[in-house]
Amino acid sequence: MPTIRFAAHAARRRALAGAGLLLTLAPVHAMAGGFYIAEQSVKGTGRAYSGEVADQGAESLWWNPASIGGLQGSSSSFGISGILPSANIANNNTGIIRPGQTTPAAVGGDQINTNPVIRAGVPSGAMAHSLTKKLAVGLAITAPFNFTTEYPTTSWTRYSALYTRLRTIDIQPSAAYMLTPNLSVGAGINIERVSANFTNAVANASPLLPDGRQALAGTAWDVGYSVGVQYRKGPLSLGVSYKSAIQHHVSGNMQISGLVYPLASYNMAVNTTANFKTPWQVVFGGRLAVSPKLTLNAQATRFGWSEFSAINLGAPFNAAMPENYRDTWTVALGADYQIARKWTLRAGVARDDSPVRNDQRDARVPDSNRWVLALGATHAVSKAFQIDAGAQYIALDSVPIDRNTAAVGSTILVDGTMTSAKVVVLSLGGRFNF
Repeated sequence: MPTIRFAAHAARRRALAGAGLLLTLAPVHAMAGGFYIAEQSVKGTGRAYSGEVADQGAESLWWNPASIGGLQGSSSSFGISGILPSANIANNNTGIIRPGQTTPAAVGGDQINTNPVIRAGVPSGAMAHSLTKKLAVGLAITAPFNFTTEYPTTSWTRYSALYTRLRTIDIQPSAAYMLTPNLSVGAGINIERVSANFTNAVANASPLLPDGRQALAGTAWDVGYSVGVQYRKGPLSLGVSYKSAIQHHVSGNMQISGLVYPLASYNMAVNTTANFKTPWQVVFGGRLAVSPKLTLNAQATRFGWSEFSAINLGAPFNAAMPENYRDTWTVALGADYQIARKWTLRAGVARDDSPVRNDQRDARVPDSNRWVLALGATHAVSKAFQIDAGAQYIALDSVPIDRNTAAVGSTILVDGTMTSAKVVVLSLGGRFNF
């Protein structure tokens, strides 16, 4: 009988601790809706990514593997985007119900946190080479999910978010073939590595005691695919592509420390796994050269964020946390204008919806709808080398932070707000053709 009681108690400890671990697994919001980063082409940055699915060259491989169909010789692109975010994450009336309590008390801590999102540089690169007049192969290396946030240990958000670091590297080998003089088809494999480090505080039973700590680290290698088609005739280019969802199988370890009686039995260090899906995306758009100097661009992307419906935690927790993301649209318009023989200017605007639902937003994912304004330029140094530059101003809606959480016997009744949120993106890169 004592053994049965001990086993039941241990299972309950794992389940409760698992709820806290699932909280730390939630990916963070990035420079596009949800936790997706769109900064994969410097040329695209300057026109708000309004024409990439219908454009040609290695720099468009992420959006459409058919972009290299009909390539003659070799093409490569490289770039880096500096992401400079700012926001205020403010507490309104967040409360905590600790073990043994029935009514909430004020969570305490710093009531306003400024600029919790760490500034970062996001690299990207691609190359392609023609094997025949009709067949070309290419390789794109990107970082589609890449983000870091950090709150002080005294923040009011500490029980849901302290430190978050998510990194992905996507390696996409691709091939494209010209079926007809006007029609290119392409396909690629997306080999993606994920690494994550998340921490948050855990409340002891008494507010007079220092907080405990919970930390997760994990990695995974997983695979998806991309397919696309382009139709080109005269001044018109049309493109459609599909990038699959990727099922990630993260292996890692979780540690809980610093808890004292009566919660000391929750301290642990265990290996575990977690499964979740990143979204599929369908991209379609076109480019129309209305004159020898002016090209208009339009692009729309449907994101299958409903794939990110839950995070499923493996043994010894065997629990799941619903995320309930919704599918979204991003729509962009832009233009390229050649003002001189060696100079091209770009501009664009985009509307990007957030997949995060109201009443399910926490400080680790303070995502919201946004407007994107973009400017860019290209200088042709020679026929073989061009320098690209781009800049974006992204304005995010103010939104509530209101997702309640529970971990190790405590319930956090979250009531906060994100305000004054904006992002400046500065991109610089180059393209070689030889």
